[in-house]
Amino acid sequence: MSRSDAPTGVSARIRAAAVILTLLTSAVLTGCAGDAWEQPAPAPSAVGALGAGFLPEVEPTPEATIEPTPGSWSDVHPSAGYRVVLLSAGDDEATRAARNAVGQWAAEEGADLRTVDADEDAVTGIVEAIDLRPDLIVSASADLVEALTLVTASHLDQQFLILGGEVPEPTENVTSVSWTGGAFRGAGLGASSPYDASTFTAERVSDAVRLGVAAILNDLTGHVYRLD
Repeated sequence: MSRSDAPTGVSARIRAAAVILTLLTSAVLTGCAGDAWEQPAPAPSAVGALGAGFLPEVEPTPEATIEPTPGSWSDVHPSAGYRVVLLSAGDDEATRAARNAVGQWAAEEGADLRTVDADEDAVTGIVEAIDLRPDLIVSASADLVEALTLVTASHLDQQFLILGGEVPEPTENVTSVSWTGGAFRGAGLGASSPYDASTFTAERVSDAVRLGVAAILNDLTGHVYRLD
């Protein structure tokens, strides 16, 4: 009996079995792939080089404040697949500007960006971001500075970038980019200038993201970089 002469019931069972096998194979492959961030990835690297004037002539000491020449960071980009978590709390003017700048930067650079909302509890949000094991965690809210001061020193293998704020004694894994009006250090702690949300302009925060990432990709971490 030829295949074309096979009973209808047998053909139907064969087709059904083939469909089930296809579905099972797809499920197995999906399960193996899992979350892409759970898979090993190459260490990130800098594409491009820092320009003249990014660093002072004298090698900066740990925790130093550095004022790079404007634009000296512009030619540095992350390598493909750079994994970044945007950590934020609240929805004030400054936080929105920082979130937008990070999102735009990630889209332009092809970075793999995820977000963590730390509105309910800052420390819990930071720990959630660390558990994702990204290449970089970017803090976009002044409300997170005090909690970052508590948590970052215990996670030296995780790089952090703080936009518009500073921890009082940054460890080697914490890099800050600040400016006049954007240098919050936490309640009761002195700052170089009063906090001013209106200084978080799209251009300034965009520069802050690019400057900070350029520094981190070149292992120039643990410093405060000033945009003024």
